[in-house]
Amino acid sequence: MNMISIVTPCWNESENVEELYERIRETLKNLSYEYEHIFIDNASTDGTAEILKDIASRDKRVKIIINARNFGHIRSPYYGLLQASGSAVIILASDLQDPPELIPDFISKWEQGYKIVIGIKTRSEEFGLYYFFRSLYYRTLRSLSDVPLVDNYTGFGLYDHYVIEILRTIKDPYPYFRGLIADIGFERAEVPFTQPRRKRGVTKNNFYTLYDMAMLGVTNHTKIPLRLAVIFGFLSAAASFFIGLIYLLYKLFFWFEFSLGFAPIIIGLFFLGSIQLLFLGIIGEYIGAIYTQIMHRPLVIEKERINF
Repeated sequence: MNMISIVTPCWNESENVEELYERIRETLKNLSYEYEHIFIDNASTDGTAEILKDIASRDKRVKIIINARNFGHIRSPYYGLLQASGSAVIILASDLQDPPELIPDFISKWEQGYKIVIGIKTRSEEFGLYYFFRSLYYRTLRSLSDVPLVDNYTGFGLYDHYVIEILRTIKDPYPYFRGLIADIGFERAEVPFTQPRRKRGVTKNNFYTLYDMAMLGVTNHTKIPLRLAVIFGFLSAAASFFIGLIYLLYKLFFWFEFSLGFAPIIIGLFFLGSIQLLFLGIIGEYIGAIYTQIMHRPLVIEKERINF
């Protein structure tokens, strides 16, 4: 009998993991599949690991990986995904905003032959402006990307074991999972859903984590910002040369009447300086991404495993 693996990354979700476990158990009990439920805890400090250990003592299908420290929102979920052994692997967040009740729909699409089945947020009950900017980012990145990225897709979905085997061959210490799935290229099924508002706990997303994810997507899937820097640099140099030439000619022909002043020089310096800083930052992001790749650090270091 085929086995389904459920992977749930979590960090400080003591208020949600018990309900998530129960909802997944109820969802899967009527399906004709064995399953394992892997929780990968990113060194929680609120007692999440203790709750998970209690669940695992009651249900041997629940497996736990506890990280030695918090390895971040990119590395830990991806590592957990690679530890699954099922014929299909479903990953969903522990904050209850990825509805476990969609699991039968994912499995049904998988049974039809799709190797990738993804959940697409067609609507969200989260803060409207936040959802708007997130959607705008997805559309912008898709228009710039070298591969066909998917809008409003967070990673929530089902992946055939063959896809997982491909991911295991990719030695990426800081992977952009959504981009990798698009890059693999298999035909995928999409399951729309409305993302509910978080009921308990606080979101782990902040400006830095969102910016980190955004820049990871950019540096992994497009060179357009670098080429814009080259083009803008060329145009700025040409414009500066011609403006300088015009000022010089005016000064030569109207020596006493034409007063150059310092304002245009100062404004020009500030403008060009700010543009240089912007593009230096972009170049720095690409160099930082290269540096991360060549370090060859492990995705995570495990502290403890239970029920494996």
